[in-house]
Amino acid sequence: MRDLVLGVDAGHSVTKAVLFDATGRPVARGIGTAPLNTPRPCWVERDMDDVWRTAHRAIAACLAGAGPEAGRAVAAVGLAGHGDGLYAVDERGRPVRAAIVAMDTRAEPVLAEWRGTPVWSRALELSGTVPFAGSPAALLSWLARHEPEVLQQARWLLSCKDWLRLKLTGAVATDPTDASASFTDMRRGGYSPELLDLYGLGALSGMLPQVLACDAVSGTVTREAAALTGLTAGTPVVTGAHDVDAAALGLGLGGTTPGELCLIAGSFSINQVISERPVVDPRWQVRHFVRPGQWMIMSTSPASVVNLDWLLQIMGTPAERGGIHEVIGREVEACLDGPSEVLFHPFVYGSPYPRPTSGTFLGLRGWHGRGHLFRALMEGVVLNHRWHVDALCSKLPVTGAAARLTGGAARSEVWSQMFADALRRPVVVTDVEESAARGAALLAATAVGLLDDVTDRRAAARVLRRHEPQAGRAAVLDVAYQVYQEALEALGPVWSRLAAPGATE
Repeated sequence: MRDLVLGVDAGHSVTKAVLFDATGRPVARGIGTAPLNTPRPCWVERDMDDVWRTAHRAIAACLAGAGPEAGRAVAAVGLAGHGDGLYAVDERGRPVRAAIVAMDTRAEPVLAEWRGTPVWSRALELSGTVPFAGSPAALLSWLARHEPEVLQQARWLLSCKDWLRLKLTGAVATDPTDASASFTDMRRGGYSPELLDLYGLGALSGMLPQVLACDAVSGTVTREAAALTGLTAGTPVVTGAHDVDAAALGLGLGGTTPGELCLIAGSFSINQVISERPVVDPRWQVRHFVRPGQWMIMSTSPASVVNLDWLLQIMGTPAERGGIHEVIGREVEACLDGPSEVLFHPFVYGSPYPRPTSGTFLGLRGWHGRGHLFRALMEGVVLNHRWHVDALCSKLPVTGAAARLTGGAARSEVWSQMFADALRRPVVVTDVEESAARGAALLAATAVGLLDDVTDRRAAARVLRRHEPQAGRAAVLDVAYQVYQEALEALGPVWSRLAAPGATE
């Protein structure tokens, strides 16, 4: 009996394949990593074949963990993946260059030309977002100038999950959430010729994939993909969604309720609210949500838990026994008394600001140890999330309900509590560990009739922890936030001078 669904979540460096029952309870999982490459300053890329290899191995490991007949029990596959960036393929479906991911900043000079011109204001009005360096509009404009041969060879311009669908099924498609990264009309939907022309990219319109509903069957597993993954040939593959939208679905009803705040603390700082009308502001992006007539409003930056990954690469992983978040949490707890003596700006891979920034520790003294660095990093990440949340609350009817937190920071009780203290609102962590994979699986379950829809109460999530803001710690973080902002302004000229002299123009 086919009563299981597979959710695949392809992040910037980690791909997770999770097998769920029809109500969204995990059965087995497989995880693989594909490294990010930085061949030049400002460039962040991935080998597309490595991305596929990582995905099919993760799927195979997941199914193997569930038993020898697991592949036959999968009713459908759902896909989620990181947004923006660019995965370009030729007529045969082969990569024409390495994938460029959303943390890439080579296109900053293009943005500098657009800011303050009608391109900027009209793009915001039409699409609900201004481009950033890792968005398809900026990257394609950069390629047109510096690698025109890539666009001459390309047949399809895809997102991450759509590349995986192509490899699984041989079919080319996308969904409304990923399609609205740069080129769709915010209000009417569908690709906008005016937007493409605005960016000087009208000639590329035929390279954009068709847009299907998130819960539509967009292809079936080929024999070749079945041999690599352990899935059964002919298994339906559902269109899926941008991982941000999929995570909102995976978190349960609270993640899809208009006005409720959802935080994803992973590679990106993602702070989102579902809205029943588009509200435009350059501090956030307005994109089509999974359900027609709703919009995902999200304020984001590549400045969250990825900073911890970076620091651990530099310092090495603590050797103490226990999970990494438990070990770090104990070290931070030992340093939590008193004010924030060390300040960190979490901008190793980028920030929400248009001017140059970088990762910065301030206030270090000889008596500070590793725990102080970890505390500063955690607080810096949380304060960056606060900037985004304050922006959203300034114009949107955000409810007073507890914010839902997912991503790497949610695995740490200490870090989760920091979010409650810094935001001065309750924060809940559900029992969902892989929210984007679960959201993709719920779309798959809906597509084949195992659920009535993605908000079917049979698939509700359970609250695992609730963190209430603590007055003393909230006051400490209020002061830290003031210093954080003052330092941000003061360091502006310094960061500009330190900007890589070899940055691509």
